[in-house]
Amino acid sequence: MSDKSHLDEYVEWLAVEKGRSLATIEAYERDIRSFLAWLVEERTAVAQIGEGDLDRYFSELKDGRLAVSSISRARSSIRGWFGYLVEEGILKTDPSARLKGTRRGRTLPKPLAEDQIMALLDSLPSATALDLRDRALLELLYGTGVRVSEATGIDLEHLDFDEGLIMVTGKGSKQRLVPMGGAVRRSLNEYLAAEGRERLILGRPSSRLFLNARGTGLSRQGVDLIINKRALAAGIGRHTISAHVFRHSCATHMLAHGADIRIVQELLGHASIATTQIYTAVSVTSLQHEYNNAHPRAND
Repeated sequence: MSDKSHLDEYVEWLAVEKGRSLATIEAYERDIRSFLAWLVEERTAVAQIGEGDLDRYFSELKDGRLAVSSISRARSSIRGWFGYLVEEGILKTDPSARLKGTRRGRTLPKPLAEDQIMALLDSLPSATALDLRDRALLELLYGTGVRVSEATGIDLEHLDFDEGLIMVTGKGSKQRLVPMGGAVRRSLNEYLAAEGRERLILGRPSSRLFLNARGTGLSRQGVDLIINKRALAAGIGRHTISAHVFRHSCATHMLAHGADIRIVQELLGHASIATTQIYTAVSVTSLQHEYNNAHPRAND
């Protein structure tokens, strides 16, 4: 796959998984495309560059009298992209790790509290086929930690109720099995019953597990709309929750309850355990918060 194809995937990831604004995404994409154009001139591929190449690139930007703020943003854009490439296993090392200049700390995931997740899931009605679909979808996102693109790509044949497993296809077409917990199994069975998914087919047989109201496969944008609708109905703000928040919450809550980090890595389909370790930082932060709130002498 070409460097530009990886950039296209990164841009989509920023929009779908991270929820970045259109203006931010456009700025990041513009910075990275300028960098890729420079690499073409230098006859160098992304996989071949080192720290010296990056220092030289930013020196040329400075010599070109580019505004300091623009250079700073370009650094941030390129660092973010390289971080993504390493997390996805496309690169083994991050050439921007020691890039000159202050490196911003990595943004920690923002999971929902367990009581918020439970309140949201418990608030979902089951009166219609769409209600049953939405319950099954949100239970699956939280219960397995799959990416939204993985959830929308699940076909009926990927469900193994006998073994309690679901096969999902992740980045780079890598397949893995995730467990079908009790709540996920129950909600899927209800959705797949006569009053659920069959009501959505509308004479257009589809292999996709999750269908929209027109009987075709649910899109990632459709998932976002569902989550916004259900979260607002449960009293959770629109900007507080997204599909990726369910993934963050799944990992954080499992680690908080003592799950082995390598098991969580396998569940989430992380190429590097370093990516999963971010969630341990979230767990420690939560621990510190609860300690400060609960211990009589924590703030003496």
